[in-house]
Amino acid sequence: MATVLKSVPPQADPLDHMSLPGWLYHDPEFLEAEKRAFLRAAPQVVCHEGEIAAPGEWRTLEYLGESVIVIRGDDGEVRAFANVCRHRGSRVVDGTAGCSKVLTCPYHAWSYARDGRLVGVPHRSEYPALRPEELGLAPVKLETWRGFVFVTLEPGAPSVAEMMAPYEHEVAPYRLEALQAIGRVTLRPRPLNWKTIADNYSDHLHIPVGHPGLTRLFGRNYRIEAQDHVDRMEGELIEQPSANPSEHAYQKMLPQAEHLPRSHRRKWLYYKLFPNVAFDIYPDQVDFMQFLPVSATETVIREISYALPDGRREMKAARYLNWRINRRVNAEDTELIARVQLGMQSSSYVAGPLGTSEVCLRSFARKLRRMIPEARLEQPPVAGWSARPSS
Repeated sequence: MATVLKSVPPQADPLDHMSLPGWLYHDPEFLEAEKRAFLRAAPQVVCHEGEIAAPGEWRTLEYLGESVIVIRGDDGEVRAFANVCRHRGSRVVDGTAGCSKVLTCPYHAWSYARDGRLVGVPHRSEYPALRPEELGLAPVKLETWRGFVFVTLEPGAPSVAEMMAPYEHEVAPYRLEALQAIGRVTLRPRPLNWKTIADNYSDHLHIPVGHPGLTRLFGRNYRIEAQDHVDRMEGELIEQPSANPSEHAYQKMLPQAEHLPRSHRRKWLYYKLFPNVAFDIYPDQVDFMQFLPVSATETVIREISYALPDGRREMKAARYLNWRINRRVNAEDTELIARVQLGMQSSSYVAGPLGTSEVCLRSFARKLRRMIPEARLEQPPVAGWSARPSS
């Protein structure tokens, strides 16, 4: 007999002070429900416009089994397409980046212009009814927000501009449009559910426990807040010199970023856009990070760093020290969330309480329960539930 779930107003929800049940973090059917409910509609960052500045330059993104190519056309426009040939479905380009005069499929050499038009078909006479104008690369919805290029597999989610609207005034001085890549895209596979990583990103209570370096840098100045579609975290660098050499050097050498208001020249900002894209915004550089689901217990963390042109030796040193500090933070997080994932997969785990200050985790859990009512259940429904249409 099917379980009937009734929606409960958030203000009266008896589960509002509880975390999500463990089965959501390893159940394959729940991941399929997430894909339909919001993952396919969620905007995903591909690159920065500065990385595809010249006609023909392209970048790709692999997401939920789809491959998307973003390319600048001869007219200067940036477009996104499914990386799928319209002839027999082959991937048209390989790799994560390149520059092409024409996109030629390696299977049968069908060729596409930089604006996606089909412009070359070998053995053209064998296709008497072929209409090239109808067989261009399939377009994918694209949005550019402050220089960053996002794609969306299907409609349903707010735009990035709408998500970030509450913080536009804060982000504007960082001149994100002028950023340049200072590294390559890094892919870090992890044996984790994507939510294990996303939860940790917005969790503030583990900072003084699991990140001694950040605690030395911020003291008790780490703060969080949750908007409808964005979590915001911040840490203010304190004046007390750290005992750690890299942290002390960063505190001492970080130069003034004159384009920023004084309130933000020694502030580390973190934004997480629901559900799985995050921006780390420092005075010296900007990173993006994505938590790309592969399976219910596998995720690829995709990330890269950007910065404004600045030849000062102190700024170059600060960026290197930033990398050293955050490499340690990432290692600490990797160990912490591996423990959480194992616990979520234990049959002994039941959803635990959320503290009043855990506003980001409360917001995240509330959204999942609203979008997928089965998230309210302590145990997964009968097998096959995710394939049934929503009532």
